[in-house]
Amino acid sequence: MNANAIDIILVEDNPDEAKLTIRALKKRNLANNLLHLWDGEEIIQYLQKEQHNNLPKLILLDLKMPKIDGLVVIQHLKSDAKFKSIPIVVLTSSKENKDIKKAYELGANAYIVKPVDFENFSQAVSELGIFWLIINQPPV
Repeated sequence: MNANAIDIILVEDNPDEAKLTIRALKKRNLANNLLHLWDGEEIIQYLQKEQHNNLPKLILLDLKMPKIDGLVVIQHLKSDAKFKSIPIVVLTSSKENKDIKKAYELGANAYIVKPVDFENFSQAVSELGIFWLIINQPPV
């Protein structure tokens, strides 16, 4: 594996929620190659870099963020052939049906509403990481 390879990109503007997500992934040793970005603009810029050849295996994406929100990020990434196959899991507090429906219409692979309790949240994030990083077989 390339030393600079990123397995997971977490896009979360809330520092407390980012810490909880990273902590949950660390419990299962899934955070070694994690990149935390703060908003939609950062992930688009990161992935668009000319020299960037290592695509992540998974994007955990919040919806309600400053600059560029998660729905715009999904639309942008899923409409670009270079990024279309990267699984995007929406990890958000929004239970709004319009957000859920729109995320799937744009190409999100899963939509998870953040549980309030840390144990449930930790279990959900761990299972996501195990599935997308270990069990799932992506295209090569």
